[in-house]
Amino acid sequence: MTPPLSDAELVQRLLLAALLGGLLGVERELRQKSAGLRTNILIAIGSALFTLMSYELADSAGADPGRVAAQIVTGVGFLGAGAIMRTDSGIHGLTTAATIWVNAAVGVAAGGGEYHLAFIATGITLGVLLLLHPIEGMLDRRFGDRFAQKPDGPGRGGPSY
Repeated sequence: MTPPLSDAELVQRLLLAALLGGLLGVERELRQKSAGLRTNILIAIGSALFTLMSYELADSAGADPGRVAAQIVTGVGFLGAGAIMRTDSGIHGLTTAATIWVNAAVGVAAGGGEYHLAFIATGITLGVLLLLHPIEGMLDRRFGDRFAQKPDGPGRGGPSY
């Protein structure tokens, strides 16, 4: 049985999750996306808290802490699904949904004490969100709608509901 974490360590892990989730949230907020600063902070803190609790519960009951992490992935999938919207003009919210998913993983890393991994993942994610956006715009201008995602529907080869 491992010794329980100190209050300072618990606070440090939760604050790190909040900070890193906030960094991802600021980018989403600046782009005026539905899952912005507060949402991303709460997702990261919640994931970190569930991770911390899984270690505590598994240690006292002899269970597998990975089972809680697996449920975090499932639960966050539902949040991400809520961010995806299908309209006549295309599918919107995929990047926000993916950011929610990655943000939860960053929260799990912070909650599990893997600070280095949490920082690296946040940095790479911010790089993807900030640097690839202008490249996507350039590709759209250069090649038009060939790369745009269109939903199935009448006249598009898919079912009409």
